[in-house]
Amino acid sequence: MAVILHIETSTTVCSAALSKNGDCLLQKIDFEAQSHARLLPLFLKEICTFLQQHSLKVDAVAVSSGPGSYTGLRIGVSTAKGLCYGWSVPLIAIDTLKIMANAFKEKHFVDDGTLLCPMIDARRMEVYNAFYNADLSVMRPTSADIIEQGCYDDLLQDNKICFFGNGVSKCKMLLNHSNAFFDETIYPSAQMMIRLVEQAFEGHDFKDIAYFEPFYLKQFIATIPKQKF
Repeated sequence: MAVILHIETSTTVCSAALSKNGDCLLQKIDFEAQSHARLLPLFLKEICTFLQQHSLKVDAVAVSSGPGSYTGLRIGVSTAKGLCYGWSVPLIAIDTLKIMANAFKEKHFVDDGTLLCPMIDARRMEVYNAFYNADLSVMRPTSADIIEQGCYDDLLQDNKICFFGNGVSKCKMLLNHSNAFFDETIYPSAQMMIRLVEQAFEGHDFKDIAYFEPFYLKQFIATIPKQKF
């Protein structure tokens, strides 16, 4: 088992955590938007102090890989890469939407027939989401959707679906179906990465530090049809 540093900066939430053998030793988190560049170095300084005080050595650095904010992801990924180079340790990257799905499972019981749909808010009525089965296997990969009345009725007809994340607030009125459930309190955090990162570490699922790039939301913009008003 390993000591791993986790960094999550894909949304307005900024967080960093330290884990050992899958247990969270320390997490620093803040919900102040547009402060990642200022806050993340402070969080990492506290974590490095903790490492020194407890004679611990980091075995890997993990980062949330998006989709998410361009600026936030750049800050998180560039910091993670720098630490990997400096410490000569591998880089692990975890999909942000999967982190959110794991956070939902930590809070709620999810039966086998339920689909999980984490949503990240985008402009106007757009969200970035994915659909996961209860075991966090991908049912539908990351997509950019324009939310409109009945847009997921084909899935809701046969499945209970839990929608969650900061994109849910503008969807609740339009996704009016008895099989739709909502939770606006779920957000990605470094602590919610730990279980997924441990699995990646054990499977040696490491990224090329030099060439790895996060999944920016802007990658979708050219493919999204324009809304009519």
